[in-house]
Amino acid sequence: MIRTAAERLEEVNTAISKILCGGQSYQIDSRKVTRADLSFLRQMQKELQTEAELEARNSGGILEHAYVAYFDGR
Repeated sequence: MIRTAAERLEEVNTAISKILCGGQSYQIDSRKVTRADLSFLRQMQKELQTEAELEARNSGGILEHAYVAYFDGR
């Protein structure tokens, strides 16, 4: 399944939020979990924001800038 830049951006934003709310890493008993690097996620966020904006601009398809005119035959 191909995900759009907007969908990937949402995932990155969620990951950033988890780090900001819960910390970069945590440990439960003998298991330790380390999340992705915050600076890397911020860089990805900027890149995906640009991609998402481009996708939004180009999403209209081939007839995005087409107009329809009606001539009544006079």
